[in-house]
Amino acid sequence: MEKPLDELVRLQGVGMVYQSSRDGERVEALAGIDFSVRRGEFLTVVGPSGCGKSTLLSLIAGFAAPTSGSVLFEGRPVDGPDPARGVMFQEYALFPWRTVAGNVEFGPFARGVDAATRRARAQTLIDLVGLKGFERRYPHELSGGMRQRCALARMLANEPTLWLMDEPLAAVDLQTRIILQDELLRLWGDARAGAQRPTVMFVTHGIDEAVLLADRILVLGRRPGRIKEVLEVDLPRPRAALRGSAEVARLTAHLWELIRDEAAQAIAEETQ
Repeated sequence: MEKPLDELVRLQGVGMVYQSSRDGERVEALAGIDFSVRRGEFLTVVGPSGCGKSTLLSLIAGFAAPTSGSVLFEGRPVDGPDPARGVMFQEYALFPWRTVAGNVEFGPFARGVDAATRRARAQTLIDLVGLKGFERRYPHELSGGMRQRCALARMLANEPTLWLMDEPLAAVDLQTRIILQDELLRLWGDARAGAQRPTVMFVTHGIDEAVLLADRILVLGRRPGRIKEVLEVDLPRPRAALRGSAEVARLTAHLWELIRDEAAQAIAEETQ
């Protein structure tokens, strides 16, 4: 498998501690994270509930600053959000008062891109994600899968170098999820060379999804989240044809062995 060219993101000694404004309790979400994200790779992040997966994405996105350590993007410290780091959430996060076209155009509009350019870009993306004919529909008029397609197009409208995706397919049904996995791989460039692809960091609870999509899988342990293992997924691309294959099943079983006990402990703690 072709190796991505170089690192795009570098985390050095990253730790994150939250303090409750209500009772002052300190919660250590991440500790001692040293890791780099390679340019052009598809990296998935898995681990038990509460291990800091979403926190990790937030730090790279620039939504929060680490308590300790540093987060670098293209060699420079992350000091806030940037259109070059696009973010897609589980809960769609679409503006309900904007149409599909209005949502997709929002990023370029906020950056001062002229109307003709942003509309042309939005239409191209709407076509790419399969929403042609729905440009004037509002989010409440769309299915869950269509909302996520719209959210993906909105993220892509800023032409980000890095796609940060926080469980973006968790809220849709299984059939829609499979379709969107294939669409995501197609848009990322599953059939192209690594140098021609954007970089993706994708948080998921679905370990089979993590294996199917990824070049590498970052496995976090229980809170405070620490890196437990980094698994190379040495499977050929394109990947859609490998769904249900013995190779994917083997790696999925290995991944489950890594996190099973800690996932069970996390569930037990949540129900106490």
